[in-house]
Amino acid sequence: MNTPEFVVCLNNEGFAASLDVGKLYQIVPDPEADKIGGIRVIDEDGEDYLYDSDMFCPLQVPPVVAQTLIAASKQG
Repeated sequence: MNTPEFVVCLNNEGFAASLDVGKLYQIVPDPEADKIGGIRVIDEDGEDYLYDSDMFCPLQVPPVVAQTLIAASKQG
């Protein structure tokens, strides 16, 4: 199983209700989004949406941290 990937939001212009600057978001792999400079993330609504990849900075987190972040997001 691959370790889930995360990004930190650097800019939420136009998406203030869906994204918080400085918050970590889980990436949903989407090769088609990559081709157009997009990134699919699970946002504040708990849904995955396509955003401009320039709005985020990728992070590398150890598997135990990734699993903790995912579990915490499911708790609300």
